[in-house]
Amino acid sequence: MNPVAVRFLAEVPGHADTLARWHHAQWGELYTDWTLDVATNELIDHATRRSLPTTLVALQGDALLGSVSLVLEDAPELRDQGDAWMASLYVVPEARGQGLGARLAKQLVAFAAQQKVERLWLFTPEHASFYARLGWRPQGSVKLRGVPVQLMDIVPV
Repeated sequence: MNPVAVRFLAEVPGHADTLARWHHAQWGELYTDWTLDVATNELIDHATRRSLPTTLVALQGDALLGSVSLVLEDAPELRDQGDAWMASLYVVPEARGQGLGARLAKQLVAFAAQQKVERLWLFTPEHASFYARLGWRPQGSVKLRGVPVQLMDIVPV
């Protein structure tokens, strides 16, 4: 079996459409104007660079297993909260429970440190304990389209 590699989406841009479908299906209800076309265009843009904003992907051979993004804004309602966000941490259901989500999150935090991000934010509707185990700190909660989410931050090192 091939080992799992984490790479920039820019190295495998053909996966942008698949990621957009996954991300939109998972989180589309949290955003007012985030259509599948908008999600696709964002990821096509991420596939052009290895700097903020960008996306990391997990691959086993040619099989896409997950992704995580580093963005300047993750929700318009939170634009005043922080200036860099970890977004869209996603692992396909059959690959969950094997540490891949933690690996993607840690690699994104390390990349944010390389990009001189001083404080990285995220929001999560249901996985605050997972992020807390990785060193993220709770910073209160808000509602996005009526869904309560936990705000968290970390100082990238």
